[in-house]
Amino acid sequence: MMETLSKTTTVELRKKLISAACPVWFREDPIKISQAQGQYMYDENGDRYLDCINNVCHVGHSHPAVTEAVTNQMALLNTNTRFLHDNMLLLAKNLTSSLPGKLSVCFFCNSGSEANDLAIRLARKYTGNKDVLTLDNAYHGHTDLLIDISPHKFKKPCMDGKKKWVHVADPPDVYRGRYAGDPNAGEKYALQLKNVIDNATHNGRKICCFILEAMQSCGGQQLYPPNYMKNCFKHVREAGGLCIVDEVQTGFGRVGTHMWAFELQGEDVQPDIVTIGKPMGNGFPVAAVITTPEVANKLAEGGHEYFNTYGGNPVAMAAGLAVWETVQKENLMKHAQEVGEFLLEEMKALQEKHENLGHVRGIGLFQGFELVKDRDTKEPATDLATEVIHRLKERHILLSTEGPHNNVLKFKPPMCFSREDACLLVRSISEVLTDIEQGEHPTAENGQNNVG
Repeated sequence: MMETLSKTTTVELRKKLISAACPVWFREDPIKISQAQGQYMYDENGDRYLDCINNVCHVGHSHPAVTEAVTNQMALLNTNTRFLHDNMLLLAKNLTSSLPGKLSVCFFCNSGSEANDLAIRLARKYTGNKDVLTLDNAYHGHTDLLIDISPHKFKKPCMDGKKKWVHVADPPDVYRGRYAGDPNAGEKYALQLKNVIDNATHNGRKICCFILEAMQSCGGQQLYPPNYMKNCFKHVREAGGLCIVDEVQTGFGRVGTHMWAFELQGEDVQPDIVTIGKPMGNGFPVAAVITTPEVANKLAEGGHEYFNTYGGNPVAMAAGLAVWETVQKENLMKHAQEVGEFLLEEMKALQEKHENLGHVRGIGLFQGFELVKDRDTKEPATDLATEVIHRLKERHILLSTEGPHNNVLKFKPPMCFSREDACLLVRSISEVLTDIEQGEHPTAENGQNNVG
């Protein structure tokens, strides 16, 4: 049995043995979690926290079906994919059958970062081009390549900035973007992407691909306006590029109405490559890239191989199969739709009571609540958002902030999050905002989000 350390000792050893570049949430008073079940996490004292942010444990923390599948497979066999094993093929069949068009070939890996890195590699091999189109505030992973195409990271003062082969378009922000409120916002934001493409090609650059999250998460829980992807994909393909949709944060039924968030944009939207990860193994490391035979076969030309030691191993595939089956058996997509609609309505109703609640957006169990100082100017209320997060933590409710101004309360819970949990969350947010409005001022220093 592993030694149990006091929280004080854990904090001291963390500071000593783990890099300061690896942050924890609530760094001034981090939570030590000892176990979790469903949508609840428990600290070392047994105190329960409502988890509103952990989209990795998709079907619920410690789900018995996933635990059993992983345990049984680990006791039987775990090896690399140079041997035949049915788990990989069964999961690949499930994934490809849920996707449109010619998306029928899978590569398995261990994380969303690996998946996105491989997706760019596939696109470069297929097109022979290097340059990547991305959206401002996007985040696609932690490898050098992915940091280079993630403005959420490379715009930080400590980073090297944008590379010449990276071209950044405005995100189609329906709240504070240039076309907010415009009924034709989707088409107009897509034209802005076309302008970026035209400028790049005019300067002799050749477009490899356009990569975008199916919905922006780090960018502030952003949903795209109608017709955005369809028109973007048209412009990109005319420039010779491929279209990559990053579903790492959003896939596996989280939006409720569809298995994949990009499907919200219409049946005629068909990516060339889709990447998935995070929720795929309910906490077990597993991810995938799904593409067309033409793109996949191009990588294999000349005897080139893609081998990933742990990617597609039988235990990871067992986890993925168990998650897929649980989403179906427990009807979690319908559950996400119903609970999500209820929460969205309740949070919009709170806007009549709290002026600082500037914008409420989302679908299913992917939502964002943007706090502002003034609804007319939309000035971000960063300190207020941080204060709300800390006061919710004191009430044993875990949320975090996102967006370029860290003023959006980010909601992406396990899919078993209930209507009763939603009621508690809405009531608690309202009570915290009321307390602050009645004279208790934010205590966050210098507008810094010290949640994580």
